[in-house]
Amino acid sequence: MAFIDYYKILGVEKNATEKDIKNAYRKLARKYHPDVNPDNKEAEQKFKEINEANEVLSDPENRKKYDKYGKDWQHGEEFKKAQQQRQAHYQSRRQDYSDTDYSDFFESLFGGGRTSSRRSQARFKGQDFNAEMHLDLKDVYRSHPRILTINDEKIRLTIPAGVENGQVIKIAGKGGKGLNGGPNGDLYITFIITNHTHFKRDGNNLYTTIDLDLYTALLGGTITIDTFDGKVKLQIKPETLNGTKSKLKGKGFPVYKKEGQFGDLIITYHIKIPTHLSEKEKALFKELQNLR
Repeated sequence: MAFIDYYKILGVEKNATEKDIKNAYRKLARKYHPDVNPDNKEAEQKFKEINEANEVLSDPENRKKYDKYGKDWQHGEEFKKAQQQRQAHYQSRRQDYSDTDYSDFFESLFGGGRTSSRRSQARFKGQDFNAEMHLDLKDVYRSHPRILTINDEKIRLTIPAGVENGQVIKIAGKGGKGLNGGPNGDLYITFIITNHTHFKRDGNNLYTTIDLDLYTALLGGTITIDTFDGKVKLQIKPETLNGTKSKLKGKGFPVYKKEGQFGDLIITYHIKIPTHLSEKEKALFKELQNLR
């Protein structure tokens, strides 16, 4: 397996913070997302590479293994355990693995190379699997069950409300079979969430823009708007200015794994200027102008 530089793929330095990695991933994911680049094979491949890099670098444990073991990061723990077993067996000789031993270990694990009966009895954890689940924003407003098929096996899981785009969750034991009775690997699912609503999501808060007719903005009144949780009536104050913001507490997005907690809905009012005025309307506005 050739070495893949995940830092280079995301365009960050090796000392990048978790926030740097998250921001770089989000920027690239938006740029190369299949919805933005339909029928673009090159962008599709780039999108897969970006997600693969994010799966590794966004997880502190995986990143630590990757930095230490490189392309063999997924089997670093197996090597470490085997090394400890060998050191214990030959403690009197105080012999550590050499670079050749390291290479032989992975060759024996993946095929080829020299193997011994003692090595073949070692228990190794199975390979971790990675999968993507594509959902719409409205799909993750409430927790709901889903069935995911991995290698012809149907896995039932519950999608938690509030999961974010690019977030990775682990399902223990649903990866590859362990070797020589070792534990199964784990399944890592990356959520790719598209937004086809008129709301913009930022963390747990939602943002939307509402059109107000000039008369309601000037005189005040009541309007009805849509939220994720149904329709809500809003009282508009007289002389509401264009760009005025209003906050509806608790009408935003659910907080991940915090039952009953929600962000806020931030509304920006956009005043619509009436057009195609009749002569009578023009005369009335002219009269108002003169009064001012």
